[in-house]
Formats: sequence, C-alpha cells, structure tokens
Amino acid sequence: MKFYLLLVLVFITAKVVFMLSYYGEQPFSMGDVCNVVRHGLSLDLSTALYFLIVPFLLTIVSFWTKIPKWVFRAYYVLVAVAFSLAFVSDTSLYGFWHFKLDSSCLQYLETPTEAMASVSFGYLLIRLLVVIGVAAAIGSLMWKTDSLEHPAISSISHRMWNTLLFVLLVPFIVIGIRGGLDESTTNIGQVYYSDNQFLNHSAVNPVFSFLASLDKSGDHITTYDFYNDEESKRLTNGLFSTQSTDSDTLLCTTRPDIIIILMESCGGQFTKIGGHDDITPNLNRMMDEGVNFTECYANSWRTDKGTVSVLSGYPAFPITSVMKEPERSRKLPSIAASLAQEGYENSFFYGGDINFTNMRSYVMSSGYKHLRWKADYGISEQRSAQWGVRDDLMFASLLDDIRHEQSEHWMKTLLTLSSHEPWDVPTHNLDDKVYNAFHYLDNCVGQFVDSLRQMPQWKNLLVVFLPDHGYRYQDIDETTRLYNHIPMIWTGGAIRGHRIIDRLCNQSDLAATLLGQMGIDHTAFTFSRDIMSNDSLIPMAWHTYNNGVTVYDTAGFVAYDLDVEKVIAREGQNEQELLERAKALLQLTSHDLISR
Repeated sequence: MKFYLLLVLVFITAKVVFMLSYYGEQPFSMGDVCNVVRHGLSLDLSTALYFLIVPFLLTIVSFWTKIPKWVFRAYYVLVAVAFSLAFVSDTSLYGFWHFKLDSSCLQYLETPTEAMASVSFGYLLIRLLVVIGVAAAIGSLMWKTDSLEHPAISSISHRMWNTLLFVLLVPFIVIGIRGGLDESTTNIGQVYYSDNQFLNHSAVNPVFSFLASLDKSGDHITTYDFYNDEESKRLTNGLFSTQSTDSDTLLCTTRPDIIIILMESCGGQFTKIGGHDDITPNLNRMMDEGVNFTECYANSWRTDKGTVSVLSGYPAFPITSVMKEPERSRKLPSIAASLAQEGYENSFFYGGDINFTNMRSYVMSSGYKHLRWKADYGISEQRSAQWGVRDDLMFASLLDDIRHEQSEHWMKTLLTLSSHEPWDVPTHNLDDKVYNAFHYLDNCVGQFVDSLRQMPQWKNLLVVFLPDHGYRYQDIDETTRLYNHIPMIWTGGAIRGHRIIDRLCNQSDLAATLLGQMGIDHTAFTFSRDIMSNDSLIPMAWHTYNNGVTVYDTAGFVAYDLDVEKVIAREGQNEQELLERAKALLQLTSHDLISR
C-alpha cells in the first residue's frame, strides 16, 4: 500500500510540476491546479495499479520462499527511470507538440540527429541531468517504502491464508486497472473536463498516455468505423470528383516547367492572411501578382504527412503516417509519376536527412528520379543550420540546377527547413525569433523569384508556393480556423495573370488542379479535387491533428477530439452536419488506405 500510494503521489507531483513549467505561456490559478489533480486522479489510480502488479506477485511468492531485497529494488530502479523519462520527455516535448507524450516519439529514435536538430546540446544536457536527478529521487523514495526483508512465513496456514487473501484482491486490481465495471474502460478522455485544452492535457497521466498509444503508433494503420458503408457514402457524397469539367484556365501553356516549393511551417498566420504585412512581404506581394488561392487549408500538422498530401493528393490521418507505410505509399498516385509519363524529369531537393520519416523511400517511389539532400553538400554547408543545409544555400543550389537543366520538360520540388525550431537563421531583422525565421524564409523566396525572372526559363515556368503545414504559435492552435489556413500561390511566366481563387480547398487539391490545368488524367487521385473545375462539388476542407479532425465549410467549422469523443471547437450553426462529415471522411479514407 505504501508503494502504491507513493506512485499516486509521484503522478500528482508530476502534474503540478508540468503545469508550473508552462505557467508563463499558459496562465492558471490554484483552483485550476486542484481541479487538474482531482479530475486526473482516476487515471493516476488506475495507472499506478499496473506498476503494483510485479511487487504484488513477488509478495505472494515471498510467503513461500525468501525473496532477496535486491529483486524488489531492481524493479524500483526500472520504474523510477521509466517514470523520470516519461515526465521529463512529456514536459519538454509539450512545448513543441502541444499534446501529451505518446509512442510517436519512438519513430524519431531511428534518426536521432534529425530528432535533436530542434534543440541545442545544452538543452539536452540539462534534461539528461534532470532525468538522472528525478530518477534518483523517485527510486530512493521507493526503497524507503520497502522496509521488510520479505522472509518466508513459517506457518503453512499463515502462508495459505495470506495467499488466499492476495488472490481475492486480484479481481479488485483488475477492476481498478479497467476503471470499473461499465462497458467503457480507462481512457484518456475520462479526465477531460475543461474548454481549456492545456488543463485537460495537464490532467492526463503521461505514462498512461504513452502505454495506451503503443498500439496506435505512426507505423500502425488505424481505421475508423462510425457508420455502415451506405451511410458513410451518403455523408461524403458530392465531396470528391476525379474529373475536370470545363475547367477555368490559369496557364498560358499546358506543358509548363514546374517548381513546387514546400515551405516549412509557413502557415497563413505569418502572412497577410493573419494580418501581417512585415513578416512575409514577398509572399504577400506574390499573392497580389499571381494566382492566389485565398481559402486553402493544410491537411495535417506534420511534414511527413503534409508532404504526401501535397505530392500525392492524399489525405492525412490523425495517427497513421502514410509516408512510413512504404508498402502502401508506393501504390499512391503522385504528381511526379503522372508528369514522368508525359516525359518530365523530376528532381527533389531537401537540405536535411532524406531518410528521416522514410522520406527517401516515398520520394523515389513517387516518381522523383533525382534526389539532392544534405549528404550531397560540403561539411560547412551541412552544418550551416541545425537541421542541415540552410534555405538560402538550397535555393541557390536549385537555381544552379535550373540553369543547367537540359530536359525538354521538368519539375523540381524543394522542401525548406530553416523555418523550424530552433529558428537558427543567419539574419536578424525582427526581434521575435519565430517571426524572424519566417522573414528569412520570405527573403529567400523573394530573391529566388527575382533571380528566376531574369532567366530565359521564366517564360514557360510555373512556380507553386505552399506550406507543408501551419504552426502553433501564441494563441493559434487547432481550435482556431487560422491555424490551418495556409497560402497557396502560383506565379511564373506560365500563368495568365493575377487571379483570386476563393473556393474552399485543401493542399491535397493541388495535384488534381495542376494536372487538370495541363489536361492530364487525374482519376487515380481519389481525394484530390480540381479547384478550377466547374462541377458542383460541395465546398469543404478538412484537417487532421494528433487524434483529432477539423472540418470546414463556408458556414463554419468544427474540431473533434477522438480521445474524448467530443467537439472541442465550433463556429457557425451546422455543427452536427460537419461532425457527421468529419467522421465519415475518417472512415472513408482510412478504409481506402487499408485496402491499398
């Protein structure tokens, strides 16, 4: 009992420390702390029972034979280290991810250099020392709860009665772990109680969150079954079309040379979409000069997912990363593969590690013949930024490649990386380090386009700018429409002129829209819509985040949390309609993925 109560106390203390760590960013009162502890207690009590099982069973054995004390203490050390890693990782990663610790962190262990690129050596060293200190503190407290030597009980009757007593306790432990006798078992959602997501997340036990997510890792395909097939089809009817019907023409040619620039994290909040004129003036200028898709929304919140959405016109999922499912991702259609059939030479540029999140496999299988990444540059260039080769060097490399391109038709894609934590850019024009990083990216974009204008290739060139995803900053998160609202801009000599396209769309619609403009069949792109087609598709955009989904239409939006199974944000009067559509979309798309 002392050991069990100590575990619960450790969990409660971890909650308070977690909240205090973010007090400057997430103000709260003492009453909030009490509410977090109170609502999170049921999950703490259940989680503690998992770790009581081993000493519980060892104690039963000790009734019949002597158990050395070191056996218990070895277990205490393992638990103390595991708890310390969970608490410190959860508290540290929350500032970057804004969700509780789960198994998605394990995938970054495959490429530790990339995983650590967002932070400094000092940052890691401090946390390593904290892990050691916390583990030592928890371990020493556990040792003190174990004051007995666990000698074997001499009396047979006493052994039997003690064993029987413990056996009778087993059902209570099982019920406690399960969370009661109801159909619903212990889950993260049971501790949610507030409209403030930070308070809900604070109440979640990070150890339970991690263990519960092990069967839902990024490499695992999660399917959703909310309705029968007929109802799912009814709810999604009219949302997608694989045809282009009398498409409005944006281009001067059906065979332009193409550049796609995927801008790391550059959500609309950093442009004039979010009311900023000074952070990204070049992108703002191009919005006024080129083709501006004013109502475009990101499909996801992560690079590996957003990249697949853009290049394959395929939806993103709350948990599953399609890029990390090579047996299925290689079966997806892609812009590059469609263009390769038309004689295009395709090249992909990335200044980081191309092996990160299985990117190499996806890029090569999707039709890119030429790859240029960090390993193709000199040591000084590789070390020019935490993540690898910084953006101005990558844009210069892309320009040089264009100058020497001999193919009749070509497409080149660049995924930038400098506008990412730790925001280590070579210029310092704005005081806010995050804004400054996006200002640096914008300078790179402006200089790149200005250089292209001076080249003979400009006349037949289409340049597409759009982000891989948005970024959580200040008060912008999944509960706000602006978080996923992104710029999509077409510029270059191949466009007819300035146009404003205000139709609601996703970044995944680039594939069908581009191919439709070129008169290329895009029937294989099941979930990509030609925005310029004159068919009567229902205007809609949707986005997935960590175990959640957001759906937008012209009347409003809803954000639905799958952990707690409820709407956490809403706008407009058609909440029920959007909620049903969100669930049906998850069902339709996840079933499509599992069938590939």
